[in-house]
Amino acid sequence: MANMGDIVICRCEEVTYGQLQATAEKHNCTARELKLRTRAGMGFCGGRTCRPSLDRILESVTPAIAPGEIPLKYQPPIRPVTFGTVGENL
Repeated sequence: MANMGDIVICRCEEVTYGQLQATAEKHNCTARELKLRTRAGMGFCGGRTCRPSLDRILESVTPAIAPGEIPLKYQPPIRPVTFGTVGENL
């Protein structure tokens, strides 16, 4: 198994667990700060894929936060598109 820090959490923005953990610990981030500093959750899926993992990382770094208190919202695209459709123009 790969090193835990090398696991990609946000596939859209290619943000790893190690990057998220280090940023959260270094800056004692709120959910919004972590998202803005790393761009995790800001890709094509709007956080629908990585949001649960981001929440868990924040809970582990900031123990005073309750699971329902993390103030991030999902921002899906106006209309869902497949990754194949997005990549066709490359």
